Amino acid sequence: MTAPLVSLIIPCHNAEAWLAETVESALAQTWPHREIIVVNDGSRDGSLTVAQRFTGRGVTVVNQPNRGASAARNHGFQLARGAFIKFLDADDLLSPDALSAQVAALAGNPSGLAFGPWARFHEDHSRAVFTPHPGWHDGNGLAWIKETWRDTEPMYQCGIFLIPRLLLEKSGGWDERLTLIDDFEFFTRLALASSGLVFTPDAKLLYRSGLPGSLSGHKSRRAWESAILSTNLAIGHLIAVEDSGETRRLSANMLQKLIYSFYPEHGDLRQAVEQRVAELGGSDLRPGGGAGFQKLARLAGWRFAAGVRHLIGRRPR
Repeated sequence: MTAPLVSLIIPCHNAEAWLAETVESALAQTWPHREIIVVNDGSRDGSLTVAQRFTGRGVTVVNQPNRGASAARNHGFQLARGAFIKFLDADDLLSPDALSAQVAALAGNPSGLAFGPWARFHEDHSRAVFTPHPGWHDGNGLAWIKETWRDTEPMYQCGIFLIPRLLLEKSGGWDERLTLIDDFEFFTRLALASSGLVFTPDAKLLYRSGLPGSLSGHKSRRAWESAILSTNLAIGHLIAVEDSGETRRLSANMLQKLIYSFYPEHGDLRQAVEQRVAELGGSDLRPGGGAGFQKLARLAGWRFAAGVRHLIGRRPR
């Protein structure tokens, strides 16, 4: 039996400083049957030049006008030949055995979804600490989604997953309307369409955080609109599978978390989200914050405390 080809797709926008390390981690995979596709998404820095240095080592580099990460991933998938697909951000790193572990986990399971652990790092990835999170085990899609939404902190970073081509073709590609938390809608959809999730502890992702100008750090109105749309679409996927008091409460809490995050800005967006929370039956999620925030919230209400936090320039994570 022929060993399956894995396509590693790396969308890249202004990642000149980190792209080479990311591509090297892809080239260092112990699974030999892989192709690497870098899609330069209209970078204004030297990313394209960096990517082209790897063409002699078998890396495919394509260029497109800036259309966003989702469009770049879809572009890469159009070119991909692999039976399995992994999307990898241009500043993240894979452990050398990541592909080998995940291909083995999905052997004979063409509609399963493999995922591995992740850890944040800033400059030195050797200091990353892997702390277990909800969902770090095998499970069926519905149960896994409910578990990972329960603390309103699901982490669906694209590099942790290996996706069978058949599952991706069945579920559809990335929604190109989305920017901020586009992965939340995408992997909720895939997980629910899968035959189940397989946890692969040896397939580790090192997630680079704290970069100036990163997409996840964007908190513009457009970014919040994307986060709200992504969350509402994901809620639609979940409730289409199970419409229950539990899934409605989980959904309302995911939206309430957004309200806490962007309050007191964008009052019109907040009003629409609050209406959807009410339609879902209401939220029991309390706002996060330090001891000072919680004390002020008890005395004067969370809106007053959040307003003060906004004035002094602090946001909840």
